[in-house]
Amino acid sequence: MHRRHLVLGLSLTAALACAPLSAVHAQDTYPNKPIHLIVPFPPGGTTDIVARLFAEKLGRELNGAIIVENRGGAGGSIGSSVVAQSNPDGYTLGMATVSTHGINPAVYPKLPFDVEKDFTPISNLAAVPNIMTVNPDQVPARNMADFIKLAKSEPGRLTYASAGNGSLANMMGELFKMTAGVNLVHVPYRGVGPALNDTLSGQVDVLFDNLPSSLPHVQAGRLVALAVASPTRVAALPNVPTFAEAGLAPLNDMSWFGLVGPAKLPLAVVDKLHQAIVKVSAQPEVIKSLANLGAAPVANTPAEFAKQIADEVTKNRRVAKEAHIKVE
Repeated sequence: MHRRHLVLGLSLTAALACAPLSAVHAQDTYPNKPIHLIVPFPPGGTTDIVARLFAEKLGRELNGAIIVENRGGAGGSIGSSVVAQSNPDGYTLGMATVSTHGINPAVYPKLPFDVEKDFTPISNLAAVPNIMTVNPDQVPARNMADFIKLAKSEPGRLTYASAGNGSLANMMGELFKMTAGVNLVHVPYRGVGPALNDTLSGQVDVLFDNLPSSLPHVQAGRLVALAVASPTRVAALPNVPTFAEAGLAPLNDMSWFGLVGPAKLPLAVVDKLHQAIVKVSAQPEVIKSLANLGAAPVANTPAEFAKQIADEVTKNRRVAKEAHIKVE
């Protein structure tokens, strides 16, 4: 009996000794099969472009393949749900945006996931400035001070376009109204394209948008930029102040495009992915590609990205409550 107990004890000790080595081995070999990166929007948008740029570069850095899958629908909730419900082994990751992880929790009465409990934040990959523009034929103001003065003199006359109820543009428009103390009429569209087209044609007066889609029209003189949401002025628009410079600091947050995994993603996997992101973000080719979108790499830590998501949710819940924004 004593000999049997001794053998069992030695076997158990050996098993326990091997367990950490197995974990280390798993960390060293990750990834050993393709990683699926879920983009919760259709192909062609900014989220998709950023995802494909980083997928290619991260795949090379990790010596593995990263396959981009577009799972659009329900404002990004369908694709995000796929990530939340996946096995936390590092082989299903997802793109998280201001819309999916900052706005949707504030405007949808019920989501199939909890953004703060069902995901593991890895890093904010890129930040993109937002912009407020006006149609120059409809709005005589050429700076923010004159616009606010005009809006206050004619409450409810000026309109602003958005990509739909509960969209980033809708949240920006309502936050602008609260901060500036003006009354603009919201005109929702099904997507950025129609909203931009009707602003250009003069059907609506004002547009809140990501910088990349509006920038060419500002440069061509078809739209007038009043402010950008960015820590500093945008190089392509050096004469356009930031919202903070214009006295509207609450609107100065940029849009972001980050990487998340399902909850309980192993720390070793998170660390390996974050280290790869930091290296890729410093590559001149990546910096240049993002700059062409009006974007810049961020590569913040998982803890910093988690706080960024939480702060975004808090801000948008306040705006949604005060503006009575709800998407059924």
